[in-house]
Amino acid sequence: MSYSSEAQVDKAFDVVSNTFKSNKTKPLEWRIKQLRKTWWMLEDNRERIVVALNKDLNKHRQETLPVDVAGIQNACLEALANIKEWTKDEKPRRTDPLNLLGGARIRKEPKGVTLIISAWNYPFMELFEPMLSAIAAGCTTILKPSELAPASEKLIAEIVPKYLDQSAIRVVTAGPKQMNYLLERKWDHIFFTGSTAVGKIIYAKAAPNLTTVTLELGGRGPAIVTSSADIDLAAKRIANAKFMNAGQICVGVNHVFVDPSVKQRFIAALSKYFDQFRSGRSRQPSYATRIVNERHYKRLDNLLEKTQGKIVYGGERNPETRFFAPTIVDGVTTDDSLLSEELFGPILPILDATLDQAINYTVKHDHPLALYGFTSSQADKDKILSRTNSGGVCFNDAILHMLVKDAPFGGVGASGMGAYHGPFGFKEFTHLRTVVNVPGWLELLLKVRYAPYTDKKAAAMVRSTGAKTSVPFDRNGNDVGGLARLLTKSVIAVVFFALLKWKGWSVTHLIESVRGK
Repeated sequence: MSYSSEAQVDKAFDVVSNTFKSNKTKPLEWRIKQLRKTWWMLEDNRERIVVALNKDLNKHRQETLPVDVAGIQNACLEALANIKEWTKDEKPRRTDPLNLLGGARIRKEPKGVTLIISAWNYPFMELFEPMLSAIAAGCTTILKPSELAPASEKLIAEIVPKYLDQSAIRVVTAGPKQMNYLLERKWDHIFFTGSTAVGKIIYAKAAPNLTTVTLELGGRGPAIVTSSADIDLAAKRIANAKFMNAGQICVGVNHVFVDPSVKQRFIAALSKYFDQFRSGRSRQPSYATRIVNERHYKRLDNLLEKTQGKIVYGGERNPETRFFAPTIVDGVTTDDSLLSEELFGPILPILDATLDQAINYTVKHDHPLALYGFTSSQADKDKILSRTNSGGVCFNDAILHMLVKDAPFGGVGASGMGAYHGPFGFKEFTHLRTVVNVPGWLELLLKVRYAPYTDKKAAAMVRSTGAKTSVPFDRNGNDVGGLARLLTKSVIAVVFFALLKWKGWSVTHLIESVRGK
């Protein structure tokens, strides 16, 4: 498939830019229609999506349909169910006089013309889910599917124009050489899913125009298996994370720290489950996802050849079909080739480590997109949460945290910036615009701000801010006045009950009196 020419890129950009300026995409009716059409686009082409992903990655429909079809459709329906709530104005607290008298509100404005760049491992989900957020926010958008999944890229370029408004939503295709030209446009927001290395390039290209970005990256996400973990279940769930999509998952398990006291049991359980998932040891099942291309296959092959660890399971691979078996490597140290970069494949390095050792290593390196702790101890969980940082955390499973509803999914530091899913995706493409309408009669109170300045006016303006000269803490940040507040409340209570007694009332009589009985 040939890439879009510079003239085609210019035309696409000009069309969606002019459409945004026309305000066509701001009405809810337009947004709702495009969301509904997206749902049907996926429904009508679900089998073609299955075929495309099978061509690109040998992906089985069991992996394709829940993520790259049904998952996006569910996100469509979620946006449709909530779009009126997401887009309505917010009212700041009305206890503030200016907020109240000026009718302060926060409008949800679309950022404008956006660019969405997807990765190849989930080429439909990583393109269309951010697109749904852009549509819901009222933005126009240009979609750039991954060139490394060519069958998917071709299908996306075919179906989007047939279903969605081409004046506001366009597809362009580009390889690495063509990306510079695409990124030189003045975008209002860029949403990128991919590697940290490319994410840095995207960020640098966005900087001259002060374009906001969402970067969904990755990182070397660890799993930490403690001695108190359910070892068999931990092995099953980690094995699943490495088998699924041949480990080519941004929130996958990169390596495992295992307490030495349970390591052999853990490796035995891992081997057992890999055998089950492969339908027998040494099998190359037809349903197993392949490595995406020769370059990535050779990268993984080279890392495995250089390791100082010992392959204790798997290691079989076929350069012709790019099958790469799930592979357990024991005896790996922190300076091994397998820990030199994000693996993004089915190789699973095992490192002997206590919980403290695992945490110490993790915090010295870039924050991962995901961190997985396998333990039955609440103290262990609290320690992991308090001493580490990551995009998300999942205890006693892997990957599932990204399925939590009404919660953000995103990275931190080298694993990304910004977040999406549900309302958080809508906010990524939205500018929060504060609006206040100050009535003329309020001049009676506001006139104190004008020159000539005087000490009297200064004092009046300070009072108008609600500034306090007495606070419940001292200069060292310690609480003060706690006893005084307690005594004040006690005095009020005494006076209250004394009043009741003087009037000859009971609390019950008082309540009935208030109710009008």
